[in-house]
Amino acid sequence: MDILEKIVVDKKRELQLKKTVIPVRQLEASLLFQRKPVSLANSLRKSKTGIIAEYKRRSPSKSVINQNSSVQDVALGYKNAGASGMSVLTDGKYFGGSLDDLVIARAAVEFPLLRKEFIIDEYQIIEARSHGADTILLIAAILTRKEIKTFSELAKSLQLDVLLEVHNEEELVKSIMPSLDMLGVNNRNLKNFEVNLETSISLSKLIPDEFVKVSESGISSVSSIKMLREHGYEGFLVGENFMKTTNPGESAAEFIKQMAT
Repeated sequence: MDILEKIVVDKKRELQLKKTVIPVRQLEASLLFQRKPVSLANSLRKSKTGIIAEYKRRSPSKSVINQNSSVQDVALGYKNAGASGMSVLTDGKYFGGSLDDLVIARAAVEFPLLRKEFIIDEYQIIEARSHGADTILLIAAILTRKEIKTFSELAKSLQLDVLLEVHNEEELVKSIMPSLDMLGVNNRNLKNFEVNLETSISLSKLIPDEFVKVSESGISSVSSIKMLREHGYEGFLVGENFMKTTNPGESAAEFIKQMAT
């Protein structure tokens, strides 16, 4: 099994337990469930930076990235730096995240939050809404077209934006549908973890203009963003480049300042 398949197997087990402990009606009764979400897609369209800055403690490819920076400090730092939104990893086993991180980030800032998770069940979408997310991530590699349709339509009914992530042309072709807001191209090959920005460039012309184009992974320079913009990208998910430093918010501010020059 590749890493994605392992994560999905573990996620199914995790969800079986969660559903017995916290029923859907309890999620729907949360205060944050009543909050009106803020559109990440609209934020990216209006933004001068297009940066979606990520909070990530560790990853399967890099092990520990940053265990010291608090989610509250990082969220405030990203917002003050001028990021368009923030991505929060909520997977525990492989990324060291939790839904608590999402709630704390939401308490700290009022700008678009993306719940970055391996969504395989409608329960997780309701969970995202009830913990303060504005946007969910769907990963084409682990979902059928029918699941993408069902999950994205549920998200839209809950006023959540949908970012659909693809890695190749086959995933892109099967995924395009009106209930998506953003199409993200992950430049990381999940079988060997190699990163290549050419993946975003080659797929850019296949993404219809009505979707906000987002490039994910391996973005570590302003020149990369300028190049990707020429191919129609409006969003840039940047995680490790900020999180590997002692002060991710300051790193984001410096990066965004360079973008303006």
